[in-house]
Amino acid sequence: SGGAAPPGGAKSAVSAPTPARAVPRPPMTSADGLLKGVPASPGVAIGRVFQLRHDDEVLQERAADPSHERRALDAAIAAAHLQLEALQARLATEADADRVAIFAAHQELLEDPEVLDPAAEQIQGGATAGYAWRQAYTQQAERLLALRNELLAGRATDLRDVGRRVLHLLVGRDGAPHDLPPDSIIVAEDLAPSDAASLDRTRVRGFCTTMGSATSHVAILARGLNIPAVAGIDPRVLDVPAGTRVVLDGDAGTLHREPSAAEEAKIVRRQESSARQHAAELAAAAEPAVTRDGHRVEIVANIGAVEEARRVPEVGGEGVGLLRTEFLFMERRTAPTEDEQAAVYEAIAGALGPERILVIRALDVGGDKPLPYLPMAAEANPFLGERGIRLLLNRPEIFASQVRAILRASRVGKVAIMFPMISTIAEWQAARDVVERERLALDIPALPVGIMVETASAALLADRFALEADFLSVGTNDLTQYTLAMDRTNPRLAPQVDALHPSVLRLIERTVAGAHAHQRWVGVCGALAGDPQAVPVLVGLGVDELSVSVPLVPALKAQVRALSLAECRATAELSVDAADGAEVRALVARRHPGGPS
Repeated sequence: SGGAAPPGGAKSAVSAPTPARAVPRPPMTSADGLLKGVPASPGVAIGRVFQLRHDDEVLQERAADPSHERRALDAAIAAAHLQLEALQARLATEADADRVAIFAAHQELLEDPEVLDPAAEQIQGGATAGYAWRQAYTQQAERLLALRNELLAGRATDLRDVGRRVLHLLVGRDGAPHDLPPDSIIVAEDLAPSDAASLDRTRVRGFCTTMGSATSHVAILARGLNIPAVAGIDPRVLDVPAGTRVVLDGDAGTLHREPSAAEEAKIVRRQESSARQHAAELAAAAEPAVTRDGHRVEIVANIGAVEEARRVPEVGGEGVGLLRTEFLFMERRTAPTEDEQAAVYEAIAGALGPERILVIRALDVGGDKPLPYLPMAAEANPFLGERGIRLLLNRPEIFASQVRAILRASRVGKVAIMFPMISTIAEWQAARDVVERERLALDIPALPVGIMVETASAALLADRFALEADFLSVGTNDLTQYTLAMDRTNPRLAPQVDALHPSVLRLIERTVAGAHAHQRWVGVCGALAGDPQAVPVLVGLGVDELSVSVPLVPALKAQVRALSLAECRATAELSVDAADGAEVRALVARRHPGGPS
């Protein structure tokens, strides 16, 4: 891939993780009809509120014949399997790989013993199938939500969705599609995948949910449809009457009730301007991202599905800086086989073509993201426990199988591998040795191997890691929370967890200097890489590559072309001496006023 190389060396791999957006911030409300939440999909829309609610079924609690109730539950689960298979077949014809994977995961949840066993026990004790099933799936969903983990919150949403599907079959409800009026702004507590599948997309202008985040189903769906979405919004949005005219701003994360005619006209002008700007950015997307004074920055994408890989060339992406592999391991009772993994990695490498690099991150799970087939002891603080590379090194069969699958994919495309949560040289060397052992066994040429810089120890030892690693990828989400000692999933702390904090910037600066001293290059990923205020600072710090979600690639390339490296360096020098993230953002706003807002 043809990006900027650090002094004295050529770029050998691409990197960058996608930080998960924190669980919703504490809702903020102003008195002028403005409700605030978390931006989940960019854009602005005018429409009327459609309140999407799930009415509770009135269920009989007791039954006389447990065997009859168990047969009824088994039949409903079997029917749900058939419905989900039909949904997957339809979505496959639409090339909707993301939602095919979601409904495949739903089929796994239909067999979840954490739901089936309690339901069976209640039925045996005299409960009706419907009552027992609803009790079992709602209680398990509540347990998952209580763990305050974003990934598990998504699983809870899936579980409720699957649970309602079976319940509707038990009570004979058909689950017909919602009858949407034109220009609907969907308002809900959460938007389940089945809801999305039943909506008339031509009538939806945006989504607004009180739950979820920038990585939830609603965000994924909205970005796929190129319409705005706001998540984690003030729960009072659920009291807004259906049909109320509103403005949904996915850039600011707001919903404005009853806009005036002048406000609507202003929004329409903004939409027209945004459409023209987006068209211009897309038209120039194939051109490299070169600053006004001739410095090139490589712009790559973060992906999690084959279909996303196919879109990378279309938007001008110069490769994939991060393939998240967790989706292959989640929502199943056994680990994916080597062949299953290799098939996915090879398909993605093939979709990118031989000239674009594919950086595959090894499995990144732990006590905060448990897997049913990887039992782990309870940890007082899973964020400081057995996770990332520590877990992989302690589960050699899982690690070696994934490494072999990645190595096999390197026969198809330009593949690199990186390890998550590296803290020590010993961890890096042990992981690298696994790759080398399996590579020799398969007789495959060497491929670039790098680390993610997510801890202060990795950043401070960047020069030492760069003696051996081929590249360093800064995972700003975890690096920020570990540096500031703030849990990014804590709603009370989330607003303070700013990756533009000078302490984090100094660690990035140290990482770049250490890597460049040994002709290695550095990438930065996800939300920070796609934050318009962060881009001048990161370019000025000497970061070689920025990796963002697929839709952001054209706009990011356009922003880099408007910058000057000399000006960015001056901004970066001032930023690392600032007091906090707010001061950095104010500094960038003053020095780069023409940049995106």
